[in-house]
Amino acid sequence: MNTGSNALLLVDVQNDFCEGGSLAVPGSDEIFPAINEWIGKAQEAGWPILASRDWHTVDHISFQDRGGPWPVHCVQDTPGAEFHPKMELPDSAIRVSKGTAFDTDAYSAFDGTELDSYLRRHGIHRLFVAGLALDVCVQATVKDALKLGFEVELITSGTRAVEADEAPAVFEQLKEEGAELC
Repeated sequence: MNTGSNALLLVDVQNDFCEGGSLAVPGSDEIFPAINEWIGKAQEAGWPILASRDWHTVDHISFQDRGGPWPVHCVQDTPGAEFHPKMELPDSAIRVSKGTAFDTDAYSAFDGTELDSYLRRHGIHRLFVAGLALDVCVQATVKDALKLGFEVELITSGTRAVEADEAPAVFEQLKEEGAELC
C-alpha cells in the first residue's frame, strides 16, 4: 500500500453532536481514543488529515423551525459548531465545511464541497473514515466516497450511530457496498 495515497477523514466531530450538545449522538465520548490514535497514525505516516463539519447558517433548512428534521445545531461561529476539544486535531488539518447555504442541506462531506477534486489533485485514493453520526453523515460520506471511486476503510471504533440499534445494519450495508471495516 502506498502511504502517500491515503488520508484520514474525520466526519463532524463537533460539540453539538457530542454528549452535552444539542444533537448529541449516544456514546459519542467513546470514539475519542480511537480517533486520536488514528490522528497519531496519520501524522506519523504523513497522511493528510481532513475534518468535515456542519457549518450551518442561522435559519438553516434542516432545522425543525423551518420544517427540517433536526434541532438547531452547528451554527457558524458558535461553540456548538466547534470541533470537540477531546479530538486532538492538528492545526494542519484541512477543514471541510458543509451545509453552508440557507436552503440546501448536506450530509456527506462531499456535498457541495469539491472534496473529491481536492483528494484527486493530491493523489489520494484511500480514505480512512471515522466520526459522527454513523447512520447519518458518516454513512452518506462513505457511500459518496465509494461512488466516486475511492477506497474506504471505516474505523468502527471511531464512530457511533444516532440509533445505536441500527449500527450493525449500517456497517453491513457499507461493507456490501465496498467499504472495508477496520
